[in-house]
Order: sequence, then C-alpha cells, then structure tokens
Amino acid sequence: MRATTSTNQREGRSAAATAVLATLAIAAACWVIAVRRMSGMDMGVGTALGSFGFFVGMWIPMMAAMMLPGAAPAVFRRARTGGVLRAVPLFLVSYIAVWALAGVAVYAIYRPHGTAVAGAAAIAAGAYELTPVKRRFRRRCRERTGAGIGFGLDCVGSSAGLMLMLVALGMMSLAWMTTVAAIVIAQKLAPARSVVDVPIALAIVALGALILAAPSSVPGLMPAM
Repeated sequence: MRATTSTNQREGRSAAATAVLATLAIAAACWVIAVRRMSGMDMGVGTALGSFGFFVGMWIPMMAAMMLPGAAPAVFRRARTGGVLRAVPLFLVSYIAVWALAGVAVYAIYRPHGTAVAGAAAIAAGAYELTPVKRRFRRRCRERTGAGIGFGLDCVGSSAGLMLMLVALGMMSLAWMTTVAAIVIAQKLAPARSVVDVPIALAIVALGALILAAPSSVPGLMPAM
C-alpha cells in the first residue's frame, strides 16, 4: 500500500511538472506571437487598436504571455489534484477566457488619448496597489486555485491597476508590456511585503506625476516625429 501511494505521488508530481513546463512553453510561444503582432503598432498614448478581430488576435496572446508564467504554481496544484489531462487544459482555457473578456471591455472603452489621461491613470494605478482590495485579490490569486474562471477573476482584480497603466501608457509598447509582466509575475509568485510593494506603488505614482508635469521626459509616450 505504501509503495502504491509513493508511486502515485511520484506520478502526480511528474504530471504536475509536465503541466507547468507545457504552460511555460505556451507562454514563451505567445511572447513571440505578441511581439510580432505588436511590431510597428506602438504609438504611445495615441495608439489605435484597429479592428476588433485584430485586437483580439493581439490581446489573447499578449495576456497568455504575461499571465501564464505567474499561474505556474496554480497549474501545478491543479494538476496534482485533478489530473493533468483532464483538469489543466480546461483550467488554462477558462483562465485566459477571463482575460479575453477583460480585453473586450478594454476595446469598448479605450480611445487614443493624451498625456494627461496617461499620467492620471498611472497615479490611479499606483494608488490601487496600496488598497486593501488589491491585497485581498493578490492573496487569493496566490493561494487559491479552484476553477480557472474564479482564479482568473481574482488575478484580474489583483492586476487591474497595472493593466490600467499598460493600457494608458502604451498598450502596444514592448517595453511597458515587459515591465508590467515582470511586476505581475513577481506579485503572483512572492507574498506581499510592504518593504517591496510600497516603493513600487510610490514609483508608479511618481511616474504618473512626472507624466503630468513633464511628459516629454518619459520616452515612448508620444510617437517619434
């Protein structure tokens, strides 16, 4: 009985590790796709989103690239408890579907804008990082797994401020995408710590203030003339 249990545990860990590697491989492929689709599209705050079909074809790989690496621990837990072939694909599809719906909302609301809007959005994003709502969503995104939809909603709530910053400063900017993705991944993998989180939030607020005061000092906000 002990031998059987030990074998099952090893098989479970192996399946979970395979699921994580597959998830990271998908994320890497989506980075390649997103970078190619974003090429030549970055116009800073004046970026236009194009047709809905084009936007969806860009947004979904972009979200998969940014969000799947940080979801690796949840994928591991899900594979251990539900079986890799049955549970993980549905979990990932449901998770990305939530981000796809968030993209529909972005497409409906977004308009090319000026630096004042970008600065105000960055300040709002930094302020959101310090709220109890952000901390609650971040904790749930790190600790809970459950269904992909619920996990996705928690992670959208956790990353809402950072995604607002990305959308406002330059949605097609590879530099901003990489920066936001790094913060999102770090927050999903590491527990909340004021000594780290507060300076990051204040830096985002300071960035917003700088954009309002001297937008020309922030590269990439306006298209090159």
